[in-house]
Amino acid sequence: MGLFGELQDIAAHQGVDYLGVADTAIAADAVREQGGDNVAAFPRAVSIGIILPHAVVDQLPRRSEPDVAMNYLHHAYDVINERLDLATSRLSSLLQRRGHRVLPIPAKEHHDEERLCAMYSHKMAAHLAGLGWIGKSCLLVTPEDGPRVRWSTVLTYAPLEPTGEPMDERCGECGECVDICPVGAFTGRSFVASEPRDARYEARACREYFNDLEGAGRLPACGLCLYVCPYGRR
Repeated sequence: MGLFGELQDIAAHQGVDYLGVADTAIAADAVREQGGDNVAAFPRAVSIGIILPHAVVDQLPRRSEPDVAMNYLHHAYDVINERLDLATSRLSSLLQRRGHRVLPIPAKEHHDEERLCAMYSHKMAAHLAGLGWIGKSCLLVTPEDGPRVRWSTVLTYAPLEPTGEPMDERCGECGECVDICPVGAFTGRSFVASEPRDARYEARACREYFNDLEGAGRLPACGLCLYVCPYGRR
């Protein structure tokens, strides 16, 4: 069994639904701008994803109800993020035991509070690994499960073969995620690698919306762009 096969075994035992390897060199400038030289130095990214519980996502139109919001935040964020972090830790340990330098990226982490971004884009790693495309919601959209997947990443020097090429967008004329957003955070522009995120998405509008919900005594749950995407709906 090769190294990737060993990673597959660990991922399967951890309940990981998606596993891929990306060559990060093709996005080195974007990686460096977001996370700095240390992050950009790693030539490979191991991308993993866990599918969200569909029944939990399907209740999001009723997210104003405390039980619905709490269930979503717990099972679609807290629990799955912990599972992702455990999986990346174990994958990292294997790679390190095999003599390869690794940098596991937390599933949930804001590295830059001004730009509201992490040190590394999990969605970009999954996209480069051929697991999906970046939709108009700025989420990674998979053909089978749509954006209903949470992602994490292990950066490494291990000489793993990339598992695919970046997938072309399949959103077409669809703009359901744009239309349903309660704060109009999406512009409706399709993903273009050379454009900044702001061309497609105003992250601060979402942050302010969550702050307003908390100020009104409600749980900060939304996720309507996950819910409405035709890809992944059951």
